[in-house]
Amino acid sequence: MQGMELNERRRDAVDVAVIGGGYSGISAGMWAARYRRRVAVIDGGQQRNRATQTAHGYIGFDGVSPATLLERARADLSRYPHAEIIDGTEVDQVRSLPDGFLLQLTDDTTCEARRLILATGVRDLLPEIENFEDYYGKAVFTCPSCDGYEVQGQAVAVIGDSRQIAGLALSLLDWAASVTMIVDESSSPQEAEIRATVAEHGIKVITGVPRALVGTDGRLQSLRLADDTIVDCEALFCTVGHEQRSDLAKQLGCDFTDEGCVSVDEHCNTSVEHVYAAGDMTPGPHLIQVAAAQGATAGVAAAQSLRGERTTSRSPEPAPDPDRVLPS
Repeated sequence: MQGMELNERRRDAVDVAVIGGGYSGISAGMWAARYRRRVAVIDGGQQRNRATQTAHGYIGFDGVSPATLLERARADLSRYPHAEIIDGTEVDQVRSLPDGFLLQLTDDTTCEARRLILATGVRDLLPEIENFEDYYGKAVFTCPSCDGYEVQGQAVAVIGDSRQIAGLALSLLDWAASVTMIVDESSSPQEAEIRATVAEHGIKVITGVPRALVGTDGRLQSLRLADDTIVDCEALFCTVGHEQRSDLAKQLGCDFTDEGCVSVDEHCNTSVEHVYAAGDMTPGPHLIQVAAAQGATAGVAAAQSLRGERTTSRSPEPAPDPDRVLPS
């Protein structure tokens, strides 16, 4: 990152910069602000579940739309005078400084921060199927824990990576009236054994290539295959891969797991000092509740790490660090 060109339009320096304005990012910003640290949450508005109609299983908010939940969270954060949300821009590059980080934003501004929390999430690699976007988040889902309860009693079809699809199909028997698994032409002995096993549990197995979703008035009715076979279904689940939505962790030199997640410890510390990460970009279940909890952990850790340290001129003097001033 030695070649980053510094832009003259500098924003006010902050104690904690949170990159990403989803559930983990807003939560991280709120908890850092509760320690009266100067916080900027930089939100490009690309939340992963923005197509989803309803969020489930979050105590106190079950059945609320993700957009409404995020709106409430942003309103909560706005009540903290030491926090701000920078909308409509993202961090393009980041460089380490002797006492913090320099962020280059896509709106041609720069910002210095003493601590950095990455909450940039992941990008789903969705299948290319006709009309997919018309039903995604309404009758097409990827997470049985998130949406399985809502398809109870329905006919469900399952598509996706053949290495994962069988497990997904079996798990949906917790809720669905029937499950049909669409598989490719693979005929390896292991594939044949898997198909026989799921069939023993009442799952119908069909060989084919998904081509289009069919329905009326926003209600899914069937899945059409490439050979024009029609698979009746009221809901569709698919296994999808995903990738890091941002390369900032890579720019900073953070360690990654074999699965491509940013490695963190129990306090959401990455392998790079003063860089934290939270949410779907880290290992663990991809649930709103988990993202918010990790954000809180990262926000508290970042704020506490500033005790006894120099902070920005617009922040109150932080408390001394107990580990440094108290006798051991």
